[in-house]
Amino acid sequence: MAKKKNITQNDIISFYMDYVLEHNQQPKSVYSFAKHNNFDESKFYEFYSSFEVVEKHIFKAFHDNTLLALHKSKEYPDFEPRNKLLSYYFTFFENLTANRSYVVYTLHKNKNSMKSLEVLKELKSSFTHYIADLGIDLLDVKQEQLEKIQNRGLKETAWLQLLLTIKFWLDDTSTSFEKTDIFIEKSVNTSFDVLDVSPVKSLIDFGKFIFKQKAQSN
Repeated sequence: MAKKKNITQNDIISFYMDYVLEHNQQPKSVYSFAKHNNFDESKFYEFYSSFEVVEKHIFKAFHDNTLLALHKSKEYPDFEPRNKLLSYYFTFFENLTANRSYVVYTLHKNKNSMKSLEVLKELKSSFTHYIADLGIDLLDVKQEQLEKIQNRGLKETAWLQLLLTIKFWLDDTSTSFEKTDIFIEKSVNTSFDVLDVSPVKSLIDFGKFIFKQKAQSN
């Protein structure tokens, strides 16, 4: 049988996910993996250097596919940051649910080890970049170092929230993962309520007004 020639990155991802679910283990070698799927080993190395890199990229692909789906909506770009993040979460977890067997296998395989965080490394980088670009309203501290700390804190907190939601989803036994949907809505709304700086900004503006009035009086 002639070997497949038009192998894409997505093909390799699909082959890999199918293999680990069918065999309950990673392929023994790239050679055996390529032979099993009837393509030249060299095609694998056009996209990836190892199976570990494939695993990291799969979780990033869930993120990328989420954004692709969101940007197909004409309404999404006009959403406020809160609704953009809610839309992201619901779409992202739809993607995870569509591939639940693989996600459960991979994360449970590395349960209670640093490898579970390592396999999510590319997802973290892409997700925190997304959070930074959401335009979430923070305090205008007018000090570069404090601003960096504030932005870093926002990204790390958002990442922790996503990890906690993944953990909740992994343990969720409700029909159609309805409890995860409730968890997402409550946790995202709560985090934005905590981040709401409008009352603080109003207080600062009021203080500036009082100071200005006093200065004019003097």
